[in-house]
Parts: sequence; structure tokens; C-alpha cells
Amino acid sequence: MSKHLHASDDHSHDDSGYHASVKGYLTGFCLSVLLTAIPFWLVMAKVLPSSGITALVVLGFAAVQIVVHMIYFLHMNTRVQGGWSMLALLFTGVLVLIMLSGSIWVMYHLNTNMMPVHDMTEMRNMP
Repeated sequence: MSKHLHASDDHSHDDSGYHASVKGYLTGFCLSVLLTAIPFWLVMAKVLPSSGITALVVLGFAAVQIVVHMIYFLHMNTRVQGGWSMLALLFTGVLVLIMLSGSIWVMYHLNTNMMPVHDMTEMRNMP
């Protein structure tokens, strides 16, 4: 009887987390291949009229692929580790956004304020 109780105790772990399966990995792999093949086809076949639009579509596919990788391969969701892994991901995203936007803002203002002469013909006429 104690052997039966011990065996049932082995399966009483926290069921709130994500459990990996072969089906989940295959789904993630198929989605990853599809999300790579479509942008490759869009670029190589020059399907869209503008390279700017193509770049935005490829970036969109890249963002979706990041989410697919986080869900199917990194097993990130709000239930794993009590939500701490998702909170850490959000915190990292906010920090990256602040650093990128701050860097772009600083570089733009340095360019605007430190380089007042944008026309090279005006620079030749300077004393």
C-alpha cells in the first residue's frame, strides 16, 4: 500500500506549468519553418512593390516568430514559475525599449545641434 502511495506522490507535482510534448515541438518547428519561408519567398520573388513595405512585412514575421519561439521552445507563459519568467521578459523589453529610444533620441539631437550645416555648398563658403 505504501508503494502505491509513493508512486502517486511522484505525479503530484505542480500542474500549472507548461509540459513539453513532441506535438508542441513539432508545431513550433512547423510554424518556425513557415515563418521563415514566407519572408524568404517575399524577398526573393519581389512580391511586394516597395522594399520598405517588404522590410516592414519581414519585421512583422520576425516578431511573430519570436513569440512562437518563446511559447513553443522556451515554454514561456504566465503560469510558469508563478509568472516571474513573463515578468522578467516584460522588464527586459521595457529596458530595451528605453535604451533604444533614448539612444536614437540622443543621436538625433546631437546631429541636429552639433552639425548645423547640412548643405556642403554652404560649408565651402564658411570662413
